[in-house]
Amino acid sequence: MSASTFDPYASVVATSPRQFLYALNPLAKVAAVAPAMLTLIFVRDLATPAVFLALALLTLMVGARMTARTVGLLCGALPLGILAVGIGFSLWVDAELVADTPAVVQLGDWTLREGALVIGFATALRLGAIVALALIGGLTTTGPDLVRAGVQQLRVPYRVGYTALAAFRFVPRFGHELSVIRAAHRVRGHHGGSGPFARVARAWGYIVPLLAGAIRHAERVALAMDSRAFGAHPTRTERHLVPFRVRDTVFIVVGIAASAAILVLLHPWQL
Repeated sequence: MSASTFDPYASVVATSPRQFLYALNPLAKVAAVAPAMLTLIFVRDLATPAVFLALALLTLMVGARMTARTVGLLCGALPLGILAVGIGFSLWVDAELVADTPAVVQLGDWTLREGALVIGFATALRLGAIVALALIGGLTTTGPDLVRAGVQQLRVPYRVGYTALAAFRFVPRFGHELSVIRAAHRVRGHHGGSGPFARVARAWGYIVPLLAGAIRHAERVALAMDSRAFGAHPTRTERHLVPFRVRDTVFIVVGIAASAAILVLLHPWQL
């Protein structure tokens, strides 16, 4: 049998022509940012991760759909996380390493020096930039598309890819089962009181029915896969193709070129 020529990217149109990230191959979004993410592990200055962070946020704002969740993540959670990590790492820096830098805060015998703040916020910015670069693909790619791209372009065995995808889909199923169990307990009046001990008792009562539901779901998934001859042949016909197009290659080249230009201009390895 030949693979289906159906292209899901041809029928799913972004709400705006600017939202180009949704039409790119998932592997292209990974390959374009992977060199920058690996490089950020080794740089120690403030400017390089700050520039990568700004570039990643700009790419998301231009190429992704700005929902309330996305805006809250990019404009709220990410900056607060960088601030918290920067302050935390600044407090953990060995004082002897920054003894020759000016003091910023002094409380009795304890002194927070400028060098500690630089080290702490350089680390925080590196982590924030890596997270922002990962969000380029994470916010605009679905799990099934990533698995399909791995199977079709990277030649990952479909037994591995689709088995991992089936296991990943157990997580929302567990959430649904847990909500049903909680509702059933409330209907039957199994409140258990209030307070931390009551919460622990209620959670303990959810374990057995949750495991029973998980076993039933696993059996249904296994029967469905067996009925479709999953694993019987080395390859399978793909219903949905995830194409790798010229624009994917262009995105990878532009991403790597931008990363190289930033490193050449800022020279972080000379610090």
